[in-house]
Amino acid sequence: MGVVILLLMAAGVAAMLTRRLPTAFALVLLAVAIAFAAGAPLTGKNSVFDTVLQEGAPALAATMIAILIGSWLGKLLEETGIAATLVRKIVEFGGDRPVFVGLGVLAVSALVGTVTGSAPAAMLAGLIGIPAMIAVGIPKVTAAGTILMGIAVGIPFELPIWQFFSTALELPVDTVRGFMLKLFPFALVAAVAYVLVESRRRGVEHTWSLTSVRGESKPRSRRQLLGDAPWYALLTPVVPLVLALGFELAIIPSLLAGVLYALVTTTPPREMNRRLLRTLYGGFEVAAAPITLFVAIGILLAAVKLPGAVDALEPLVKAVSPQNAVLFVLVFTLLVPLCLYRGPLNVFGLGAGIAGVLIATGIYPATAVLGMATSYNQVFGVADPTSTQTVWSAQYAGVSPQQVMVRTLPYVWAVALGGLCVTAATQL
Repeated sequence: MGVVILLLMAAGVAAMLTRRLPTAFALVLLAVAIAFAAGAPLTGKNSVFDTVLQEGAPALAATMIAILIGSWLGKLLEETGIAATLVRKIVEFGGDRPVFVGLGVLAVSALVGTVTGSAPAAMLAGLIGIPAMIAVGIPKVTAAGTILMGIAVGIPFELPIWQFFSTALELPVDTVRGFMLKLFPFALVAAVAYVLVESRRRGVEHTWSLTSVRGESKPRSRRQLLGDAPWYALLTPVVPLVLALGFELAIIPSLLAGVLYALVTTTPPREMNRRLLRTLYGGFEVAAAPITLFVAIGILLAAVKLPGAVDALEPLVKAVSPQNAVLFVLVFTLLVPLCLYRGPLNVFGLGAGIAGVLIATGIYPATAVLGMATSYNQVFGVADPTSTQTVWSAQYAGVSPQQVMVRTLPYVWAVALGGLCVTAATQL
């Protein structure tokens, strides 16, 4: 029966890779198929309807709410001009020095990445940042990659991601936060190295200028009329982090405090109600896709944790899972490419199910699976040509996502290696 479940997983990966089915739909169908293969009844305890679908769908509800509030805060950063002001100030400070401009945009991308991930973060930092970098001579591929590497620096501090790993792996938020802080230095060093090395590459035409982009960008005309955001409003991305890290406030209240701070520091009282509702509805639009995916991931996790699935998969997974710390690092470092193209180790796809299997079967402690999953997430968030932030950044810069993948993959692969080394040293 374990072989049948593995074959079903392989079919699910094939359906996602060939795009015959959207990822969320493929994961739900896979979960139902695994439940039937594991001998689950239709209703009752450990059943398809009551356990997998009914209990699995809202299993990651806290993560969904955190994603929604993060998207809401991201819309506020966009509408109030906070993100655009941060980028403009950095570009003005950097002048015509490519490395300084690149490092500055990298820092802004990291800040924005702590608030909201995926394409919204790329757009907030990249709408001005990408043409500014190209205007001072940074190659197009490097400009797109700088935005993505910056977001990756922010990922260890992205509160919705903390909530996701906490809920999915059934770990305290403190545990997730602790490992994320250990992962951050690797992401930071890799990102700075990327800018320093790649921004020195030549042979790119200066086809854009910051002036022309500002003039042609219609979506920002409202913010241009309002002017730059006040200096104290630029602290908005830091507010949730200070509360969550410094005061250990819960994730959702920390994000809500960021929303309130952005609103109060940028909006006259008579406009607050309209802006709150407008940006909240915009946040729903942004959050719809990831929330759908998290519903599907919750259903898949419920399926792979069924007793029948655990009993069937345990001997097979245990036979191929390295227990030695050195082999753990070596094997899972070599498997890094499997988290690309929505592969089987992508934590926002089948990788979540595999993580659930590793924990449910007791092969690795949940903290070790956390280290592996978060390390892979650093790769997926930057180099996967199918991720929305990679596609947007590449297309906006005028290059292909595959070009960005080739240029950034060595750096994020090194980040994953660092995360796996820390995991093996502390958890195995």
